[in-house]
Amino acid sequence: MKKQFSLLLTIVAVVLYFLSQSDIPLEKEDNVKRDEKYYQTKMCNEFGGKTEYILFDKTRVDCLTDEYAIEVDFAKKWAEGIGQSLYYAEITKKKPAIALIVGDGDEKYLNRVKTVADKFDIKIIVLDK
Repeated sequence: MKKQFSLLLTIVAVVLYFLSQSDIPLEKEDNVKRDEKYYQTKMCNEFGGKTEYILFDKTRVDCLTDEYAIEVDFAKKWAEGIGQSLYYAEITKKKPAIALIVGDGDEKYLNRVKTVADKFDIKIIVLDK
């Protein structure tokens, strides 16, 4: 029994370690790490929206306002954001929007998303890192 408990504890520790090793970039400003959730919450509060709005299929809209279904992503995830914003807009009957977290060197991603956003009428919100 002790061996099983020890093994379980080891597995939990390893899983927690790998979960903490996120591949999502974090910003360091004044020694404060800022992840996607930070930007999502701050922006959505400013827009008066609902964060993590759960849809019928258990997917979550990062921010749902009276007008927009907004997907928040770091700039390098621009393509994923397009698909998610269009899907969430269709399901919620809102307009699609992408809030991209943009820092130095991310202009190429912003240019890419603008190309598609113009064609499909997706609002772009730029969040500075």
